[in-house]
Amino acid sequence: MARKTATRRPAGPLPPAATARAALSILLRRHPLAALALAFLVASVFISVLAPALAPFDPLEHDLGRRLMAPNGEHLMGTDGFGRDVLSRVMHGARASLFVAFVGVAAAAGVGTLVGVATGFVGGRLDLAVGRFTDTLLAFPALVLALVLVAAFGPSRTLVAVAVAMALTPQLVRIARARCLELLERDHLLAARALGADDRRILVRHLLPNVLPTVIVLATGYVGNALVLEAALSYLGLGLPPPAPAWGRMIFEGAHLYLETAPWLTVFPGLALASVVLASTVLGDGLRDALDPHLRHGVRGPAVGGVRRPKA
Repeated sequence: MARKTATRRPAGPLPPAATARAALSILLRRHPLAALALAFLVASVFISVLAPALAPFDPLEHDLGRRLMAPNGEHLMGTDGFGRDVLSRVMHGARASLFVAFVGVAAAAGVGTLVGVATGFVGGRLDLAVGRFTDTLLAFPALVLALVLVAAFGPSRTLVAVAVAMALTPQLVRIARARCLELLERDHLLAARALGADDRRILVRHLLPNVLPTVIVLATGYVGNALVLEAALSYLGLGLPPPAPAWGRMIFEGAHLYLETAPWLTVFPGLALASVVLASTVLGDGLRDALDPHLRHGVRGPAVGGVRRPKA
């Protein structure tokens, strides 16, 4: 009687729920630093959402008798030139900065994935037209494009998020399109088409599950770019209008007015911004490996040029 031999399941797309569970398991077991970064980002989001309840003081309350106080037991991060508590303003400033970053990146990832996959799959004149339009937008730096949008329509939290999304979408369109074109040449897609699979099945079953991990990894890294972009707009006076707290505006006010006499006004919001940017970058690196289908199925090999090569 012939003995059955164990076969290894080929690396391929899994259902979204299974992929998420497998990626989280790999992230926790093999990338503790990335898991710590994820925990830090989640904690930052919770702090920003619960800032009205957690902040020790009203971020807009003036107390000129306590202006420019150094960090102490009552004001852990000191006070600013109007006597406002810096810790409370940093916590409330996280609401604006994280909202702009996450909403802007999520919108850019969704639109970029759909447009990139659609144009890569359809091809022809649609691909050519979208490609030229994307190239035109990419010719402008993201900050310049966001500056034009905010300056034209006025500063607000929603508009800044839209500006961030429009600045990042062309990059994600190009990435999703390139990944789609690569996948269309794979043997399993050619076989699926030869077996009579319709366009909807190919898009939903084969293309999107393989494009999404790449977009998710890059979008996670773009959260840091979006935070820096929002901070730059606030620094230039085109973010949230004062007196609403925002990290970029707090850094601007501290650096230009009180850098020598009250450096904590710049240091603490700068540390908050740098910490979230670093955490998003570390998480993106961890997700890159966690969403790798070879690692997901336990096939490991030496890294060559930054990409893990499966053993023969």
